[in-house]
Amino acid sequence: MSTVIIVLLIILGLFLLILEFFALPGVTFAGIGGALFIGVGIFMAYKNFGTAGGNATLITTLVVSVLMIVWSLRSGTWKKLMLNTSVDSSVEVKEDNAISVGDVGVAITRLNPVGKASVNNLIVEARCPGHFVDENTELEVLKVHKTYIIVKPKN
Repeated sequence: MSTVIIVLLIILGLFLLILEFFALPGVTFAGIGGALFIGVGIFMAYKNFGTAGGNATLITTLVVSVLMIVWSLRSGTWKKLMLNTSVDSSVEVKEDNAISVGDVGVAITRLNPVGKASVNNLIVEARCPGHFVDENTELEVLKVHKTYIIVKPKN
């Protein structure tokens, strides 16, 4: 019965250490618990089976732990658990010469100080520094950038 307990303690400790290394960041209870379980299992092996049995248990535990870490790093197990997504979207860039300085548009959303505006039948991001502009307010374009425009309320 004590052999089964020793083996279960060491297996549980190795599982907790692998969990600590690959799933839980930092030093957590899993790592501390895993080290304690392995230590208690090896201590019980020395106590119950003497020096020869304890040394055999210690060496076997070290070899198995190294093999488990190598197997965990080399296998595709962790690739199945990882998030493998790629971003294939792009920033909407307005067409050149579609909007120019001095054009007049309408605020679609409230510019607080950033929102959406319609200028020359194009919906673009509009920024109105220093002002809060309500929707449906006429705007005048002050500057044109690739992804947004700077506007002010038209007087």
